Amino acid sequence: MKLGLITSICEGMTFEEVVDFAAENGLECLEVACWPQGGAQRRYAGVSHIDVANLNEEKAAYIKNLCAEKGVAISALAYYPNTLDPDLEKRQSYIDHLYKLIDASAMLDVNMITTFVGRVPDKTVSENLEIVKEVWPPILEYAKGKGVKVAIENCPMLFTEDEWPGGQNLMTTPANWRKIFEILPYDNFGINYDPSHFVWQQIDYIKPIYEFKDKIFHVHYKDIKVYQDKLADVGVMATPLQFMSPKLPGLGDVDWGKYVSALTDIGYDGYTCIEVEDKAFEKSLDDAKKAVILSAKYLRNFVI
Repeated sequence: MKLGLITSICEGMTFEEVVDFAAENGLECLEVACWPQGGAQRRYAGVSHIDVANLNEEKAAYIKNLCAEKGVAISALAYYPNTLDPDLEKRQSYIDHLYKLIDASAMLDVNMITTFVGRVPDKTVSENLEIVKEVWPPILEYAKGKGVKVAIENCPMLFTEDEWPGGQNLMTTPANWRKIFEILPYDNFGINYDPSHFVWQQIDYIKPIYEFKDKIFHVHYKDIKVYQDKLADVGVMATPLQFMSPKLPGLGDVDWGKYVSALTDIGYDGYTCIEVEDKAFEKSLDDAKKAVILSAKYLRNFVI
């Protein structure tokens, strides 16, 4: 397995600075944030370390040479909007940018993008599945033609009241994975596996690794701490941030030894990226860098 980070936490750094930072700290890969130019729309969004809309062969060659020189691979190009947004104009703009990621991923020989499948928050799972059938086959066919894999993170995007009740990502549970893989049976369509989102949903985060071993294309390392006293007060129907908080790996409730052990059981030898969303490390860019260094130091107990 190759250990790296998702670059969203490195807002304010250039791509070159992020590559240098990774190399200096023994990190082997970057999941590169590639949001459209124009600023953040939410926490950890809006960061862009590669401008995919204006990428050409000359710029791609420069990026590939830089990464090769520094010994830091690009694991995937990352963009996490709601591709099933009920506002059709917004939905199309998100999808349009996703196509640009696919093109750029192929041009850079990365051949993977990471994203969400999306969801209309106030529609049922069944209703959303019908929309998935309409929206996603053209995207996956296009990616297939380019030789690009699409890895969907299992984050529900259900944190604030405006995302209630269903969240902004349908692909959040093993039950939903089965349904979606049945209607989208593409070999280039899989999972960006993050155990932390299963913890607060009270889902076993180990068992699905074995069932979906052939669909795990990319892996996140982020922890979650569930505050049982708060959960006992507000209950599972509350917005999740009322009873849980993202933490650095090792500071929450994920058993990382068991998690990495399961990944080794299935023979996973791909990219694994630290994702920092711990509010205790948000005061400055130096804090963000410290968070990555601390996370990497801890995870090196399991990932060599």
